[in-house]
Amino acid sequence: MFFLVNLVSGTYFSKHPAQRARTIPVRDATTTKAPPTTAPAPPQPLGAGLRVMTFVDTTRLIYPPHTANGQPSPRVLQTYIWYPATGIPLAGNTVNAAPAVSRGPFPLVIFCPGYDLYPTSYASLLRTWVRAGYVVASPVFPLTNPGTPGGPDEEDIVNQPEDVEFIINQLLAQNASASSPIHALINPSSIAVTGHSDGGDTALVVAYDTCCRDPQVKAAVIMAGQELNMPAGGSYYPAGSPPLLAIQGTADTVNVPADTYQLFDQAPQPKYLLTLPGADHLIPFTQPGPYESAVEKVSIDFLNTYLKGTNQLTKMATDGNVAGIATLTG
Repeated sequence: MFFLVNLVSGTYFSKHPAQRARTIPVRDATTTKAPPTTAPAPPQPLGAGLRVMTFVDTTRLIYPPHTANGQPSPRVLQTYIWYPATGIPLAGNTVNAAPAVSRGPFPLVIFCPGYDLYPTSYASLLRTWVRAGYVVASPVFPLTNPGTPGGPDEEDIVNQPEDVEFIINQLLAQNASASSPIHALINPSSIAVTGHSDGGDTALVVAYDTCCRDPQVKAAVIMAGQELNMPAGGSYYPAGSPPLLAIQGTADTVNVPADTYQLFDQAPQPKYLLTLPGADHLIPFTQPGPYESAVEKVSIDFLNTYLKGTNQLTKMATDGNVAGIATLTG
């Protein structure tokens, strides 16, 4: 028996009458294997862009000797805005870099600097928050910064909570404006207030005092702060108060630990206290090192949990308990 094979179709025919024709598959020489599937490239790490914007509150005035022209003047709030950007050096910050809008919108963190200090004093800490995916805005308060005409006036601290609320609203207006350089960068439903020393006192009022609290605030980080007695009266920690992270060095002689322990004890849950054994008033928040590292990690875990909705409480417990450096309770 023998067969005739059609080399084009692959069909062979038997010369035996009982044998039926059938088809033999023939490999097409032009067929190639599909390329292997490749995993998508990981997102570029976020760097810190920096833009300085100035907001003017004409409804409230500053008086001599704390004005440059010797006349009553509106409250001018120069505001440093650090924000996520890609394609820039990861160290330091790049002025007016293009924001990573496609990766946003991002939660907004307002940071209130301490008395006689500028926002840039805390740049290392604030840039760490930015690289974790936050827009961080920090005002130069008109009368408590080192360059205040006539010298800083600490009594003006009672006017700073309204400054913070004004800045939040100005930033949200910029966020909504198509012509703004920070358009669509901020998530308006995810806002935290933070601050150090007198700035911590300011943030505490904005988050928790019924006289002046801003209901847009969803979380607060208070570093070496204390409760203020506001001229408008009010009381702290009403129902619906946002989650609190309080941070305190045990060797702080400027804001003594008892002040932070008091506000922490009175605050409702959820609340957390990060204690830094042997730490003073400034170093944990202004100088890179083991204390600042603990502050960075725990604050990011806290903000991620309560602003981004990614539960990192277990990680926060690990990051907040470092022998000789940090202890977290809550």
